[in-house]
Amino acid sequence: MTNSTDLIRSSIAAHQTLLSQIAPLIPSIEQVGQRLNACLKNGGKILLMGNGGSAADSQHIAAEIVVRYQTERRGLAAIALTTDTSILTAAGNDFGFEQIYSRQVEALCSERDAVVGISTSGNSVNIIRAIATARELGATTIGMTGVGGGKLAAHCDFLLAVPSPVTARVQEMHILIGHILCELVDHAHTTA
Repeated sequence: MTNSTDLIRSSIAAHQTLLSQIAPLIPSIEQVGQRLNACLKNGGKILLMGNGGSAADSQHIAAEIVVRYQTERRGLAAIALTTDTSILTAAGNDFGFEQIYSRQVEALCSERDAVVGISTSGNSVNIIRAIATARELGATTIGMTGVGGGKLAAHCDFLLAVPSPVTARVQEMHILIGHILCELVDHAHTTA
């Protein structure tokens, strides 16, 4: 039987190991940061979505962009599509859970925007449909996933695929990547 100290040490070791494996994503993270900043500077907005913990990450990242991350600056346009229960339940009821985000993207998205879909498996149908809709509208599409990117990968202009199948570890890296992107946004919009 594993005691709690061993469990804690094991979780920390798994986190550290995965952290050391995401360095190859640095060029892609930089490209995504540049694209998000171009989007915001050109009057576009960032739309974010996910399910479960990834929904919470979407809201967290949107809040950092709208309010601020670390630096005082003007508010910037970001919307978490996970927060309006009336829209979510109406779309789910009328069209099905698979369309709760694509309907919002259809209504809110333009070619100036960037749409971020967070799915640890990369196979969440509602995220895939929304990203596909965003691409049809000419928006920049960004996927944050676990290992391989799943079916979402085929619909993304940029893919940040954390090299792990373990949901908890992937989510830990997603919030790190999200914070890095927020720092890049802060930097670009306080020095401009």
